[in-house]
Amino acid sequence: MRLDKFLKVSRLIKRRTVANEACDAGRVLVNGKVAKASTIVRVGDIIEIGFGSKTVKVEVLEVLETVKKDEAKEMIKYL
Repeated sequence: MRLDKFLKVSRLIKRRTVANEACDAGRVLVNGKVAKASTIVRVGDIIEIGFGSKTVKVEVLEVLETVKKDEAKEMIKYL
């Protein structure tokens, strides 16, 4: 699954266009490397997102195309 779609489906970022802009600005890292929105996300990847002065770091546990809001939390683990 593409990184921008994963960020939206997992509810880390609310909209896919915002996720795309964050990737273009270099605020999203996958396994320690700056990632494009088209980067493929796999189970076990570590994603870091820079929100201003705060950084969120998560591990990908599942990659699902669609999930309910309650199940979205099970796709990631905060580090």
